[in-house]
Amino acid sequence: MMPAVHQVSQLLVWAQDPQVVNSMPPMQARAIELGWENIKILGGVLAAISALVVVLYTTRTGVIARAAAKEAIRQPVFPLLLVVALVMLVFNTFIPFFSLGEDVKMMEVCGLAMLLICGMFLAIWTSSMSISDEIEGKTAMTMLSKPVNRRQFILGKFLGIQTAVLLMALPIVIAFAGLTIYKVFYDARESTRDDVMIENAVVEVLRLMPAVVLVLLEIMIMSAISVALSTRVPMVVNLVTCLAIFVVGHLTETLVVSNLGKLELVGFMAKLVAMILPAVGMFNVEAKLMTDGAVPPLYVGWAAAYAGAYIMAAILLAFWMFEDRDLA
Repeated sequence: MMPAVHQVSQLLVWAQDPQVVNSMPPMQARAIELGWENIKILGGVLAAISALVVVLYTTRTGVIARAAAKEAIRQPVFPLLLVVALVMLVFNTFIPFFSLGEDVKMMEVCGLAMLLICGMFLAIWTSSMSISDEIEGKTAMTMLSKPVNRRQFILGKFLGIQTAVLLMALPIVIAFAGLTIYKVFYDARESTRDDVMIENAVVEVLRLMPAVVLVLLEIMIMSAISVALSTRVPMVVNLVTCLAIFVVGHLTETLVVSNLGKLELVGFMAKLVAMILPAVGMFNVEAKLMTDGAVPPLYVGWAAAYAGAYIMAAILLAFWMFEDRDLA
């Protein structure tokens, strides 16, 4: 085992050598560069998942979270969304987008949108079923009669929803990566190109992974908002409100920029809305993907910090809204 680890470490050091990288073909060098950036992002993701697993199996909050995750997985909407996402990914792999040679990038954008829509719908649906329906059905009062307080109840439900979303996202992301690799060679064969190598497909997948992480962060933010709303409103109102917040959140940045130096009242209201609602536009990096760019780890880190701060604020709001809610 130790000689193997030593060989791997030597290989990684060798791959980082600037002289070695400069002597490589451009696409191979870019694949190595993106690989190192993805390793940094993957480290943060694994750390977050490890912390989630510890909470799930060592705390009372984790007991509620595991029950909420199992409940979400047993719902018919979970396999339905999973199948729809996988079918649409396969469909987007073979459908011609007529994008003048950019079909791979169009597939990536559509795949990210599908992951976002399915993940967000599952999170909002589960929060409404798991919190709002339990409050209306008086089952929440039974759970809170045990040695579990209201804050543990809300936090456990939120973590359980994220667990269910991650379990659904895992097969989607794996299929997404595999179909992206296939799409690169499929388009090359359709256009009779013979200069496409495995490095081209690897680069496309490595460019895609940071965007997937940003999509999951956006889903977590909308999930936290949905959890807060579920303590007071029923499912239909929750769905409509979250959809409105999602749409307006994507438009606030445009409103602020377009009204600089123009109508003061519109600019002030746009800034006020942008301050209250989540800036979900920062998680939208499709333009970067369409221009062959890559999302740097530092940007993903700042986005994760913003998402963490907003999620904490939304959960605190949920604590406050649920604290005096009559469950009897």
